[in-house]
Amino acid sequence: MLPAQAGASADAPSALHAYARARLAEGYVAQQAAIHSYRSALTRDPTSVEIAGRAYAQAVEGGDRALALRSARLLDAQGLLPRDGTLLLIDAALETRDWTGARALADRLVTEGNFAFLAPVLRSWIAYGEGRDEVPVVDPNDRFAALARRYVDEHMAFEALARGDVRAASPFVLSALAQRSADGPIMRIAFATRLAAQGGKAEALALLPAGDSIYARARTLIQRGKDRRAHAAALTPRQGFARLLARLATDLSSEGMGSVLGMRLARLGTFADAKSPETLLVAVRLLTQNDRAEPAIDLARSVPQDGPYGLLAQIMLVEALAADDQKGEALELARTMAAAPDADTDRYVKLGQLLADSDDYAGAAQAFRDAQKRYPGPTPPWTLLLFEGSALEQAGRWDESLVALNRAAALAPQEPVVLNYLGYAQIERRLNVQAALALLSRASALRPQDPAITDSLGWAKFLTGDVQGAISILERAVMGAPTDPTINEHLGDALWAAGRRVEARYAWRAAAVFADGKVAERLQAKTREGMKPEYAAP
Repeated sequence: MLPAQAGASADAPSALHAYARARLAEGYVAQQAAIHSYRSALTRDPTSVEIAGRAYAQAVEGGDRALALRSARLLDAQGLLPRDGTLLLIDAALETRDWTGARALADRLVTEGNFAFLAPVLRSWIAYGEGRDEVPVVDPNDRFAALARRYVDEHMAFEALARGDVRAASPFVLSALAQRSADGPIMRIAFATRLAAQGGKAEALALLPAGDSIYARARTLIQRGKDRRAHAAALTPRQGFARLLARLATDLSSEGMGSVLGMRLARLGTFADAKSPETLLVAVRLLTQNDRAEPAIDLARSVPQDGPYGLLAQIMLVEALAADDQKGEALELARTMAAAPDADTDRYVKLGQLLADSDDYAGAAQAFRDAQKRYPGPTPPWTLLLFEGSALEQAGRWDESLVALNRAAALAPQEPVVLNYLGYAQIERRLNVQAALALLSRASALRPQDPAITDSLGWAKFLTGDVQGAISILERAVMGAPTDPTINEHLGDALWAAGRRVEARYAWRAAAVFADGKVAERLQAKTREGMKPEYAAP
C-alpha cells in the first residue's frame, strides 16, 4: 500500500501523490521527471516496495545510480530484487573494494542461476583486486560452459596487458575479436590503444585496418605516440566488470534475446565505469535502439571528439539525434561528416537517408551517388543503386529511377528486395506489366515467407486481371502480416472485385484499425459505400 501521509504540506506532496506523478511521467515517456518523482516518493515512504520496484527500473534506464542502488537494497531485503539487480550490488561491492562481499555475490549469481556464466570472469577480477592471480575456471560439464568461455578471452587479454605482457595478450585479443561483430570496432580500438600503451605499437596498428576512417584517428594517435598515458594504467576490477556488462549487453541485443535487458545491462556498465568510451558507446547504441534517444545524446556528446573513439561517437550521435526527432541537427552533423576528406560510403548513405526522411529526395539521390563514388565499403553497390533509384522515384524522376533500378537488378539478379522494388514500381505505373510480373514472381520464389513481397505479387496479379489468383496470394500475405494496412486493403479490393462484399468490408475494417490520415479516410469510405474508382488503392 502507498500511504497518503497525513501531515504532508501543500508544497511537500505525499508519497502517493509523488508516485502518481511518476507514473504519469512514465506514461508520457518523461523519464527524468519520473525519476525525480520516484525519488521524492521513496523519500516520503522509504519502505515501500511498490515505489522501489518502479523506481529501480526507471533509475537504471535513466542513469540515476544512487536511486537505483537505494531501491535495489530495499527490494533485496524483501526478496524482490530484479534479476539484474545482483549485478548492481556487485558493482557497489567492487566500488568499495569489498572483495569478500563481491565474492559472496558472485556465488549468489550461481545460486540464482541468472548470469551464472559470468561468475568465472568476475571471480578472476575479484582475485586481481585482492592481489592474486586466478585464471577463470569454466566447468566443461556446466550447461552454460560455452557461453561462459565467450567472455574469458577478453578478460585474459586485459589481464595480460595489466602485466605489460603484449605477447601473452595478443592471442587472447585475436580470439576475443573473432567472436564479436556487433561491437567489433569498439573492441578493436580498446585493445589497440592498450597494446600501444604497453609498447605493442605494431600489434596495435595491425588491429586497425588502414584506409577505414573509423580507425583513422586511433591509428594517427598510436603512430604519433599520443594518448599512451591515458591507456597505460591497468584496468581496475570494477572497470573490468563494466566491460563484461557491456559485452553481455551487446550479445543479448544483437541475438534478439532481450533488447530492454541489454539496454539495462549497458546502463549498469556505465555505472561501473562512467568515463570509458567503450561502455558509454554500447549504452548509446542500445538506448537509441530502445527509444531512449535523449540520454543517448548526452552520453554520445560526453565522448571526446578528438580521441580514438571520436568518429564512432559522432556516428552514433547522428542516429540518436534522428531518433529523438532532432532531424535538423542530425542532418547538419551528417553533412559535416560527409564533407570530411576521409568520408566513406556509409557516411554518405546516412546523409542520403536523413535527406530522404526530410523529403529532400533529389538531395538524397545525389548523396547515394556520392556514396557509389567512394565504394568499396560495407554497403554493396546494388544497395546503393537501389537507394538512389528509390530516392529518384520519390523525387518524381522516374526515367532516371528506372535506369538506377535496372542497374541494381543487373548487379544483383537474385536479390529479392531489388526484384520486388523494380517490379512493383513498374506495376504501379502499369508499365512493362508482364516483365514486372515475372520479376515479382522471381522475388517471391526467392523469399516466399516475406509478406511484403507476397503482397506485391498478389497485387500485381490483381492489376493484371487475375483476381482469383490474387486473392489466394494476398490471403497468404495477410497471414504473414495481419496488422499491415496496405496488405489488408489490397485483399479487400480483390475480394470486392470477386463479388465477396462482406469479406471485403471485413478486410478494409482490419486495414483501418492500423491506418491513419488519408488512408484511414479512404478505407472508411470504402466500408460505408463500397468500392468506387476514386477509392482504389494506389
